[in-house]
Amino acid sequence: MSKLPIPYPVIVEGRYDRESLSRVIDAQIVRTDGFGIFNRGEKLALIRRLAAAGPVIVLTDSDGAGKVIRNFIHSALPAEKIIDLYTPAVAGKEKRKKAASKAGLLGVEGFDADTLRAMFAPYADPDAALRAAENPLSKTDFYLDGLSGGENSQARRDALAAALALPPGMSATALLAAVRCVCSYEEYKQLVSGLCPEPRQEAF
Repeated sequence: MSKLPIPYPVIVEGRYDRESLSRVIDAQIVRTDGFGIFNRGEKLALIRRLAAAGPVIVLTDSDGAGKVIRNFIHSALPAEKIIDLYTPAVAGKEKRKKAASKAGLLGVEGFDADTLRAMFAPYADPDAALRAAENPLSKTDFYLDGLSGGENSQARRDALAAALALPPGMSATALLAAVRCVCSYEEYKQLVSGLCPEPRQEAF
């Protein structure tokens, strides 16, 4: 079964949540790393930048920790930029855990693919894949433009991130996903043409 194309970035708590969703939806999935979002300014800066371009879906666990994280995101973003998505209140625990959460409810990672698909189905956009195809920005562009694989790649990525109000220190993969969400291919080429330092690729 094909993945659901979701045109909005999806905010989840952790790695296993992301892995579960990535098998069901085709979307940019951003982790808060649990409570890590509280002390990692670059993570919140990325979420704010994504929200500036359009709505984001927030999907956290239904336990106390998930509510705290969701409330924190609500305090940081305008209400109209948030699409709240909630898991069903189902008792149980994730297979990898020895004990259930304090609330005794399944977290995002604990739900089967059919349940997750049903949750996201109302937000699926059949034109999302078409729009992505219209933006041909790829890893090859990043390499040719000196944003990966070169001596100055990190500095150039940081310069591009700064131009787009994104946090510094992003990996090539993370920055590529973010750039595809916040600007067109033409806007990207215009920005990258003015970046310093100049690219210096390794010789073959």
